[in-house]
Amino acid sequence: MKKILTIYYSRDGENYWNGEIRTLAEGNTKIAAEYIQEAVGGDIFRVETEKDYPEKYLDCIEAAKKELREHARPQLRKWPEDLDSYDIIFIGYPNWWGTLPMVMYNLLEKSPLKGKTVIPFCTNEGSGMGSSERALGLLCRGCRILPGLSVKGCETQQRKEEIQNWAKESVQK
Repeated sequence: MKKILTIYYSRDGENYWNGEIRTLAEGNTKIAAEYIQEAVGGDIFRVETEKDYPEKYLDCIEAAKKELREHARPQLRKWPEDLDSYDIIFIGYPNWWGTLPMVMYNLLEKSPLKGKTVIPFCTNEGSGMGSSERALGLLCRGCRILPGLSVKGCETQQRKEEIQNWAKESVQK
């Protein structure tokens, strides 16, 4: 039986939501990650940055844009343990400026994933996967990377069944 891990980064608080800024108790990527874990089992790991992003959404996206421009690698509060024991790793993130948040670059560059099956999923408000799948191809060399799932953030809760079916189908590939 294959061992599964869902790793995700998600932002709670002020977020862009269907054309307006709203305060979310739980980030959309977190919700999608929990749906995936519920559907396929395994472990779950939430990526958290050592330094919090600004609370205000507009300040946060400016900080994220600056990190992208500078190729920053924000530090993680903690790292997932024993990645060697997993066969399949779902990797979830919000699409920030067309790609993964830079903290995910840090995580993936320093994690032993060679030989694993990587399955990306992304939340966004209309930008889809952006260039994140291409970036994953570079970050996860030696991995089998399956097609990702893009979920419009404001629709995450209504798409539970679709997310779970996609996850179940993905682990069968």
